[in-house]
Amino acid sequence: MVSNILSDARRIVVKVGSSLVTNEGKGLDEVAIGEWSRQLAALVHGDGGVRREVIMVSSGAIAEGMKRLGWVSRPGEIHELQAAAAVGQMGLAQMYETKLREQGMRSAQVLLTHADLADRERYLNARITLLTLLRLGVVPVINENDTVVTDEIKFGDNDTLGALVANLVEADALVILTDQKGLYTADPRRDASAKFVDVADAGDPALEIMAGGAGSSIGKGGMITKILAAKRAAGSGASTVIAWGREKDVLIRLSQGESIGTLLVAQTQKTQARKQWMADHLQMRGSVTVDAGAVAKLKGSGKSLLPIGMIAVEGDFVRGDVIGIRDEQGVEIARGLANYASAEARLLCKKPSTEFEHLLGYTAEPEMVHRDNLVLAHH
Repeated sequence: MVSNILSDARRIVVKVGSSLVTNEGKGLDEVAIGEWSRQLAALVHGDGGVRREVIMVSSGAIAEGMKRLGWVSRPGEIHELQAAAAVGQMGLAQMYETKLREQGMRSAQVLLTHADLADRERYLNARITLLTLLRLGVVPVINENDTVVTDEIKFGDNDTLGALVANLVEADALVILTDQKGLYTADPRRDASAKFVDVADAGDPALEIMAGGAGSSIGKGGMITKILAAKRAAGSGASTVIAWGREKDVLIRLSQGESIGTLLVAQTQKTQARKQWMADHLQMRGSVTVDAGAVAKLKGSGKSLLPIGMIAVEGDFVRGDVIGIRDEQGVEIARGLANYASAEARLLCKKPSTEFEHLLGYTAEPEMVHRDNLVLAHH
């Protein structure tokens, strides 16, 4: 079981902490970033026989900015942190771009805030952008948008951001690279009897008791944030590995099924988790009525909902809202995330995708609801 989870993973989110990226705050560690970039390229190119999609979530902008500004200690003022992030982000993006390019890889910088993922329209936009980058073979390098965040919208640490990104793109696995070998039953620096945890269930309450507080002076997270991140990632079916970032070829060896670090296993299947989320948790803002042909395609063939099969639109919703899909008798047969707002959807009823640009002035997706964002109702 341990070996299969990462060897089977096709889409992986890798998160690296600031103490690793900046070599304990000394400035960006060019050698380390070069090593991770080499490993990411190997995964994407399918050196082990399997091509994978990878997203990098990297801390380090504030620490690099502090170094560039000549600051010795982390400032307490949020505007100073934001200024440091703005300065450091330049170096961070530049370093990843350079190191990935040396491996023949293209990279993209994506900055996210909590508000981007709390708002469903922005959530959907972020998701589609990331999936498009992955399809193009680009490695997205994600960081929290520290330049604009305030305390209310901060993720708090990039472990949480890594988990949210894993949920966002429905990753198979989250790999958190840290300055520890993994999870211990107690802090091994203080307790000689601490035992290493090879494997556990993500979300096991005992893990949170073990983890204690933050360990490093540079980063914000400690082992507790990693355990909570694993619990969050498990919500959409992604298992998490917590491992030492300087372990030789750690990402390649994990993808080959080697057991390194601590594996926190998601107890939910990936597809179940997303479908459950849509089925249970979101209020519906409206619905669309579809013809018998669309009903047959949705229920029989597992297809996406195309506007050509829509007869009517009810309610007032925006892109990213959950909507019901009803048959002509008014029975809900499915629900899913709308790619178009209600006003646009009304224009698109019974129309083929070739007419979208003429009708709307632009074209986004050919589907009203993509099958990945659709769950059938149980009757």
